[in-house]
Amino acid sequence: MSRRLAQGIGDPRPHETRPAVDAVVALGANLGDRAETLREAVRDLARLPLVDRVRAAEPIESVAVKPAGPDEEAPAYLNSVAVLTTRLAPAILLSYLHVIEARHGRERRERWGDRTLDLDLIAYGDMTSDDPALTLPHPRAAGRDFVLEPWLSVDPDAELIGHGRVADLLSGLRGSA
Repeated sequence: MSRRLAQGIGDPRPHETRPAVDAVVALGANLGDRAETLREAVRDLARLPLVDRVRAAEPIESVAVKPAGPDEEAPAYLNSVAVLTTRLAPAILLSYLHVIEARHGRERRERWGDRTLDLDLIAYGDMTSDDPALTLPHPRAAGRDFVLEPWLSVDPDAELIGHGRVADLLSGLRGSA
């Protein structure tokens, strides 16, 4: 892990108390016992240090998305979103997400490949970052109904910084389908 990643984006003092913020984490799985994996991952999130609260959406099923687009032949995904109230620095939170993925057998062999667990940091408070190690908000979140729909169910007033209200984004996607 690079020193910059270990410290958190722009944070030279990662161990000092940070104000609590809401971080949005998307969860997805299309291999193995998908529902149990998502339940365990939410429990793992709740056990992280400096995480005070976790609100998780009921999972929804979606078609796998590959670089060429939706793939009806690939195993379907179960997707959810968890909103964490945390004082972890965003890069530290991301590193924990990678540890949780690995604990559940995630292997990073193929971009957008099938996986036992995928955890994406979608948003961290109102922070924006174009750092390649951690882009915030997640660059494809606004166009993914399998992220927006469960997020909206957990937080009806949610906004994706730089894009607008999650309800409006989801409505726009459904209107264009």
